[in-house]
Amino acid sequence: MKVTRILVLVVALGAGLLAAVLMRGMVGQEQPTEAAAPVKMARMEEVLVARADINLGTRISSDQLGWQSWPETALNDRYIRKSQRPNAISKLTGAIAGAPFINGEPVNEGKLINSDRGFMSAILPKGMRAVAVEVRAANTAGGFILPNDRVDVLLTQKTDKPGRSGEAYSSRTIIENVRVLAIDQKLKEDKGAKSVVAKDTATLELTPRQSETIVRSAQLGTISLALRSIADSKPGETSEMDKQPARRGDVNVVKFGVSSKVTTGR
Repeated sequence: MKVTRILVLVVALGAGLLAAVLMRGMVGQEQPTEAAAPVKMARMEEVLVARADINLGTRISSDQLGWQSWPETALNDRYIRKSQRPNAISKLTGAIAGAPFINGEPVNEGKLINSDRGFMSAILPKGMRAVAVEVRAANTAGGFILPNDRVDVLLTQKTDKPGRSGEAYSSRTIIENVRVLAIDQKLKEDKGAKSVVAKDTATLELTPRQSETIVRSAQLGTISLALRSIADSKPGETSEMDKQPARRGDVNVVKFGVSSKVTTGR
């Protein structure tokens, strides 16, 4: 019995030694783990950004501009880089914002206007005129017309034939698809305001011919503005009304595709 026990112990011990040798060999054959590749840091460049919200028509001060690190892979050719223009802040101070900027937005010099004249004359395209028209809130889409909206201009006047209830009036569209530059001397929508009520004047962007038309028409009756949908307000489109020739002293009116003239006096 004792001999049997000794044999079992010897076999168990031998099996354990064999297993240990095999494990050691397997571990020795394992390849060393490769070291993790170092993370590449993106190269940065200092670009000029707005340090605060800048509204349309604002003369930019030096404290509204600053330098900010920007990933080189995300740079745009229009961004102003400190490495190329280190004096850009002093050079652009006093320029007029031709478009709004938000805090942190890179400054695009194409949105700035360098002029010592007023903002309105600076933003007017070549050949266009800014004309102020007397209006009331009731005549401007309930006061919901804002700067940069596009509108039609309507003329309302008394007719020669009175109606059953007394005086009769007719309304005609005299100018189509023009841009509103300002409402009651406001060049932008007030922060947080949903609408701007027009009390006295609306300033419109017009051609010289349209300017004459609207000034003459204002002597005949009441001017109203009709707000156009964004989908129906493409800048630069020529309306059928503007394609029709008109004599000085006449207002061209197109209604349902039919052209007619309203005499305004010479």
